Amino acid sequence: MTLAVRDADALVFAADMYGIQFDQLAALTGGDRSARAAARRWRDLGYAQTARLSEGPPWLWATRAGLDACGRDYRHRKPGLPQLAHIRAVAAVRIALEATGAYRQASAFWRCERRLRARHGPGMRQHLPDGEVHWPDNAPVAWAGECWAIEAEVTPKTVARTTAIMREILTRTGDYGCPAADAAVLGQPPRHARALYLCSPAALKTVLEAREALGPLAARIDVRDLPAGARL
Repeated sequence: MTLAVRDADALVFAADMYGIQFDQLAALTGGDRSARAAARRWRDLGYAQTARLSEGPPWLWATRAGLDACGRDYRHRKPGLPQLAHIRAVAAVRIALEATGAYRQASAFWRCERRLRARHGPGMRQHLPDGEVHWPDNAPVAWAGECWAIEAEVTPKTVARTTAIMREILTRTGDYGCPAADAAVLGQPPRHARALYLCSPAALKTVLEAREALGPLAARIDVRDLPAGARL
């Protein structure tokens, strides 16, 4: 798919991530001026809408026409107020990961939660990670060929719920959208070689306690702080 518009990758990013605040858009387009210019072009084309949905910079999200132009068949919706803090945190994680030298040298690929959800359609009840990072088989990194599950934890869940999610992620064998019988098949290699949890200070203690409760599976859970600028 070739999107005939300047800063096409940034528009696709906004479409995939449910929306984006202007300061994060600036990180993708090269600065505040270029972010404002991109938003203006996309609005004029009918590809995006903008509004102040929270404190801080305005938000931008793709319209139905914008999703179509990006080749995305997601259900169109404006980012909801209860989700804004999480949407921003996940976008910050993706921006930080994609800026690393290893990610770029490996030509790694982020598969967003919105794409995973679209594979299921309505009625999906299982937990979905906030994203997946796919490392190509021939990548110049020690973890070439792996798929990582990414979780941005802003507000804490219970330890029991967090542990259950971790176990579900690490024991899954099938792709999202596969038949239920293929989701976790004994003896098959796990889909996710590891799960990377990026946590706010409020969520860190719960995530660490949940990891401890996993037993041997805990070795495949990495815990880090959320990147700077992740908070709404």
